[in-house]
Amino acid sequence: MCLLLCVQVDVCGYPLSIFFIVVNEFCERFSYYGMRAVLVLYFRYFLKWDDDLATSIYHTFIALCYLTPILGAIVADSWLGKFKTIVYLSIVYTVGQVVMAVSAIHDITDTDRDGTPDNMTFHVAMSMVGLFLIALGTGGIKPCVAAFGGDQFEDHQEKQRSTFFSIFYLSINAGSLLSTVITPILRGQECGIHSQQKCYPLAFGVPAALMVVALIVFIMGSGMYNKTAPKGNIMLEVCKCIGFAIKNRFRHRSKTFPKREHWMDWAHEKYDKLLVAQVKMVLKVLFLYIPLPMFWTLFDQQGSRWTLQATTMDGNFVRTVNPILILALVPIMDSLVYPLIKKCHLNFTPLKRMTVGMLIAALAFVAAALLQLQIDVSIYSIYTHTPPHTHTPPHTHTYSIYTHTPPHTHIHIVYIHIHTHIHPPHTHTYSIYTHTHTHTPPPHTYIVYIHIHTHIHPPTHTYIYGGASCLYSKELGFGSAFTLVIPSTFNIGIPDCWQAIQVVEDIKPNTIHMGWQIPQYFLMTAGEVVFSVTGLEFSYSQAPSNMKSVLQAGWLFTVAVGNIIVLIVAEAAQLPDQWAEYILFASLLAVVCIVFAVMSYFYTYTDPAEIEAQFSQPEHEPEEKKRDRVEMERKDSDCSKSSKGSDKKKRDSVVEQHNQDVKQSKM
Repeated sequence: MCLLLCVQVDVCGYPLSIFFIVVNEFCERFSYYGMRAVLVLYFRYFLKWDDDLATSIYHTFIALCYLTPILGAIVADSWLGKFKTIVYLSIVYTVGQVVMAVSAIHDITDTDRDGTPDNMTFHVAMSMVGLFLIALGTGGIKPCVAAFGGDQFEDHQEKQRSTFFSIFYLSINAGSLLSTVITPILRGQECGIHSQQKCYPLAFGVPAALMVVALIVFIMGSGMYNKTAPKGNIMLEVCKCIGFAIKNRFRHRSKTFPKREHWMDWAHEKYDKLLVAQVKMVLKVLFLYIPLPMFWTLFDQQGSRWTLQATTMDGNFVRTVNPILILALVPIMDSLVYPLIKKCHLNFTPLKRMTVGMLIAALAFVAAALLQLQIDVSIYSIYTHTPPHTHTPPHTHTYSIYTHTPPHTHIHIVYIHIHTHIHPPHTHTYSIYTHTHTHTPPPHTYIVYIHIHTHIHPPTHTYIYGGASCLYSKELGFGSAFTLVIPSTFNIGIPDCWQAIQVVEDIKPNTIHMGWQIPQYFLMTAGEVVFSVTGLEFSYSQAPSNMKSVLQAGWLFTVAVGNIIVLIVAEAAQLPDQWAEYILFASLLAVVCIVFAVMSYFYTYTDPAEIEAQFSQPEHEPEEKKRDRVEMERKDSDCSKSSKGSDKKKRDSVVEQHNQDVKQSKM
């Protein structure tokens, strides 16, 4: 039932309130994934962190985002309710996004106006505060928004509720898709007060603005929402039940106490049998979750290692493949692949699907390793290149240009000034050898401009700057090496003098296009669809009716642990080659996959509704529970070091108390 201020309005059989919830989710997901799309690049090229530190902080942030949902669920169910929790934590979320945008303004500390912040500590501190607030906000509202949307439907609107969750999932992927396209474009712009730099403030500012919109839209629907009051957190109840069972089992570890079928049966003295049975079902599924974090260890490196890999390649390929493939593969799997497997009479159970999904994800990292080998060969050839000229001609100046960026994403200008010195009564001409090399690149394009000037030297050897000039320009492809030769016949005074400059291409530009990442993205997305979607379905089907949120929190927790594993493995392995790290992660997932397959083989599927039905008549349960408690107290008294006489008195007292309890229960 709605509160007094709630006005239930239906449109085509759907509550109008869900419109505000869907729009809120779209804007929030745009805000989150948009910020995340350029986060590792911000670490790498604005804060000037190396690849390892940028990757570590990135995965720490992701892990925190998936740990805070537990806190959000407890606050919503036990204290504030879903609506207030979403509003309050969305405010925290918005503040965090604004702080991130402010932290990326280089002009704040750029006192010498050279385009580089002079107080990097300020920017790092602001970034960490912003990311912490974002993690608290996005994680805290994560378990609340979808459930709050489901609360808007009545019992007879089960079909509409199912459709809502499909639309809700679509809004998530739509927000993710658009943000991963738009935010990198915004970052590619140049902005600044004193100097023009990569526009990280805009890339973070637009997601902040979308979060403001999300908050406003959600509050606008306040009068239409069905706001259920908090009824206590089942997650806390489950934890208390497990804790009591462990404590009680430890207290009665003596052989004088008979063993029980399941260790959770030691909670019967305090908790009813239905709750204990439900906890058993939850623990049975949570046990299967133990190997799952390894999948997320590989999956979330799409935003760190794979993004850094893309910066060493050519092209404009961005991380839009994953959401596009999700939207395409989900219906293909459900409507074509799974029915086809079923027609072949193959028992492709959910746990078998998840096992296959993990194997596919491992293959994705094998593909990433093979691609990395090709990239390394290309870069290695640049560093080991020997120019074709074995000697330096007299009066020759050699200039080296180091391009730190792949082409076609941003233009950075390099100027080289070549001065020809005229010494009366004779003139010398000079040759120039310009070699371009590349290092690990941020996304820029370098165009070299060469100015050739003449300087007249009178007999006094003082410089008189003047005369003619010649401008030569050439776009440098990433990975290229070439030589520019100014011949002795070069005449600086004629029009189109630059045409006389000879270009010798020593090494061709890197031709490995970012599109070659598509196979690994396809494999990873296919693994995600088979693993993640099936895992959620499996968890839902095996969870008791009132503990689905517990398993949802457990599922999100595996994502957090997976990101923590990235930090541990990357720091512990310290592999010199990136391709070797990819192979290491693929091997670890393959081993874990085998372990999960063995665990799945011994798993027995259950029907929670059927088990719960066995406890649908609990009228005799209180008396049974008291009888168990009396028996346990009697055995405790037997094990005490009291005298036999005192033991008898205690037993008599216990029995008498039990009889009184039974009488009171019958009254």
